[in-house]
Amino acid sequence: MAASAAVPSRPGADSRRRALRPSRWGCRRPLGSALWRNMSPLPAGCRGTAWGCHGAPPLFASRESIKERARLRLREFDVGDRFSHLPLPKASVLLPLMVREGKLHLLLTLRSMQLRRSPGQVCFPGGKSEAIDKDEIDTALREAKEEVGLQPEKVEVICRLVPGIDKMNHLVTPVVGFIEDTFQATPNPDEVSDVFVVPLEYFVKPLNYKTLPYKTSTGYLSRMHCFIYDDHEHKMSFKIWGLTAHFAVFLALVIFGKRPTFEVDYDLDDLISSSEKNFMNLYASIYKRKKSNL
Repeated sequence: MAASAAVPSRPGADSRRRALRPSRWGCRRPLGSALWRNMSPLPAGCRGTAWGCHGAPPLFASRESIKERARLRLREFDVGDRFSHLPLPKASVLLPLMVREGKLHLLLTLRSMQLRRSPGQVCFPGGKSEAIDKDEIDTALREAKEEVGLQPEKVEVICRLVPGIDKMNHLVTPVVGFIEDTFQATPNPDEVSDVFVVPLEYFVKPLNYKTLPYKTSTGYLSRMHCFIYDDHEHKMSFKIWGLTAHFAVFLALVIFGKRPTFEVDYDLDDLISSSEKNFMNLYASIYKRKKSNL
């Protein structure tokens, strides 16, 4: 397969994009959309965004209204199985969202120091695809159950986002789903040493952040996000970087529809297209290298 081969387009994507208009950058509402019309009216004086006043979840928002707004945004970015045909070994991660104290939070894990690969690093529940998995969603749910005791039926799967490629050249698909904030993790000590949650907004408005220049094994230039999160519940700090940070940032951009306080490698006026273009550029660089090594 040629590296420049186009990924199958979304059904009706062109007409759908023409029927959308930006309310802010990247925050598109279908013209006349009943879903948007039926949302609770905003208080007088509020600027209309996907999150109510000034781009933040209103204090009066119910748990379900917060989740529903997130669902609407995420479904616009659902890639389904459009990248599943790419000839790379497959892996998946689950991005578990929950509503806690009126805000979206993201569950993360700390890898066991016993592991050979990336010991002691922060990541999402996930791993390599196995023969019993029918798709990327199955992989993510199976791994989450194995690693933190999260039962598949307790996850409301919303979408699959644009994949990434890890340093071992696995095609890693992020699967986004809602879990209850009452979930009590039971970490598998062979794989996970700790489980914690971070407010999703931290990944667009962090208190401790730096960016690192990054070059892949194929020479593809990018930037690597690096967050330090001080968890008061655990009384320790967690370093969140690499592909984990990449997925967390993109998820926050999709849901909140507002500019982060740091630079990102996306066209924020067309987040859907630019994220897919960035991925295909990365994939093409890997494909060319594999072909040249034959």
